[in-house]
Amino acid sequence: MSRIGKLPIAVPKGVKVVVADDNITVEGPKGKLVRSCRPEVDIAVTADSVVVTRKEETKTGRSYHGLYRQLVNNMIIGVSTGFSRKLQINGVGYRAEVKGNSLVLNLGYSNPIEFYIPADVKIACEGPSVIVVSGVDKQRVGQISAEIRSLRAPEPYKGKGIKYDNETVRTKVGKSGGKK
Repeated sequence: MSRIGKLPIAVPKGVKVVVADDNITVEGPKGKLVRSCRPEVDIAVTADSVVVTRKEETKTGRSYHGLYRQLVNNMIIGVSTGFSRKLQINGVGYRAEVKGNSLVLNLGYSNPIEFYIPADVKIACEGPSVIVVSGVDKQRVGQISAEIRSLRAPEPYKGKGIKYDNETVRTKVGKSGGKK
């Protein structure tokens, strides 16, 4: 039995979970999420919890059991509290600001980079060197954060670039000064 898959998911007040036509819909105060469901798993909704069970004891059924339990859990957390990811910018002259529906980044290139902000994700700047990406879908928040980070990943010698707030950049030692 899957250790994660067998755990029931608590549904907080104000969140509505509906399963119909191989789709699961979760509505809450922050928004609404819809996801299609695989035929290998069965999702049962009660008044205050959701239970995911597998229909058959095959390898694919076992693998989707824990996955769909966690996906439904992330949907419930997303519509009730939301997800956010912080990015830090390190470097002299590196900065970010939100202008309208785009994020303008000065990252040491000759021109600033304009990153279009999608409608389902919110991006805010806490000062010129901290970017906060937030939304209801955990996958979208992580994907947008990774795309912003890839514009100037941290380099290993001085640590300049964009990094996650909990990421540690291992710096390398530069060249030694003298010849022998």
